[in-house]
Amino acid sequence: MKNINYVISGILAVAVIILFVMQFTGKKETKTERAAFTSEGDSTGLLPVAYVDMDSLLLNYNYYNDLLEIIMKKQENSRANINQQANKLQTEIQDFERKWNNNAFLTTERAQQEQQRLMRKQQELQELDNHLARELMEEQQKLTEQLRDSLLTQLKVYNQDKRYQIIFSSRSTDVILLAAEAYNITDEILTYLNKNYSPSVK
Repeated sequence: MKNINYVISGILAVAVIILFVMQFTGKKETKTERAAFTSEGDSTGLLPVAYVDMDSLLLNYNYYNDLLEIIMKKQENSRANINQQANKLQTEIQDFERKWNNNAFLTTERAQQEQQRLMRKQQELQELDNHLARELMEEQQKLTEQLRDSLLTQLKVYNQDKRYQIIFSSRSTDVILLAAEAYNITDEILTYLNKNYSPSVK
């Protein structure tokens, strides 16, 4: 009988200790959770998510600025080429009008031939303008994809240590409407990207 009492007392003592430990640990976790998600300055206990302000990132990312410079130069060259040819054509048209007004053409047939030549040239110039605009758009799309691939590759390497489950972009369709500043890793990512970029693109 005494042995049974000892066993029951032992079981009760163990149960009381387990309940005490569970109660004490449970209170601690609750306090920690509240502190982590209500304290603005404390970054311990943040969720494994972050976001990047893309406008700010692109404005200061050296690789993006170099790609932008390439596009701008190509656009300027295309525009200069078209303007040069348009000015030349305009001079020819003015010359034709001057000759027409002064009856300088030997025959009407010769004047019509010259007029048709100038119209063909004008059409060819318009086609060239459209072709260069398409080329520029394709180049811009290619460089945009290049930039996106570079960003994703760099973020994967960067995230090996950080272990973020999700990194949001604050751009395009405004995925983030409101977020605590502690989740903003834009400056950190920007420093990392610029440090790992060597401007061989120029």
